[in-house]
Amino acid sequence: MKAFSEQFRNLNTRDPGSWPPLPKIVLLVAVFAAILAAAYFLDWQTQLEDLDAGRAQEAKLKDEYVAKKAQAVNLDLYRQQAREIESSFGALLKQLPNRSQMEALLVDINQSGLGRGLQFELFKPAQSETVKDFYAELPISLKVVGNYHDMGAFASDIAQLSRIVTLNDLGITVNKDGNLVLDSTAKTFRYLDDEELAAQRKAAKAAKAAKK
Repeated sequence: MKAFSEQFRNLNTRDPGSWPPLPKIVLLVAVFAAILAAAYFLDWQTQLEDLDAGRAQEAKLKDEYVAKKAQAVNLDLYRQQAREIESSFGALLKQLPNRSQMEALLVDINQSGLGRGLQFELFKPAQSETVKDFYAELPISLKVVGNYHDMGAFASDIAQLSRIVTLNDLGITVNKDGNLVLDSTAKTFRYLDDEELAAQRKAAKAAKAAKK
């Protein structure tokens, strides 16, 4: 160790060529390490980051390719499913009356109760409809009087109507005569015609423009 340390004494910094072998080796290693460090921070680091980003992009593109290939392979199946969904939607849509059929549907609801021997104390359709995306909802306040079995049959008849009608907010009490009193809100639905849909889209577009 003494011999090694002696080589580092009295070194002439102006003439490294005259240094002993060990200091020369240490200097060369230090210069080489400095060059590597400078190259990494000034150039290689950016290249390595670009390489990592490229690898991530490559993996993403491979995943997208696999997904799109699977979609292409199953394209006929997707088209078949789309046709089935469209057919099912059309069948459901047919259960919604149009504007001209609403009056007949209200009569059907009323006749369903009368046909079961129920007495209507209240049958009041709302004055205005609630408009949704492609249909309108009309609540009807109901209050009918009768026995348990007749009310059950009435509810069954409502469920079996060709048009969609739901009974909501059910409340049953007993009056002074011992009969059951059913308070409920029946909801009927109808689809919007082309004119109403166009007006709805126009209003939505105007509202969107107003927000901007």
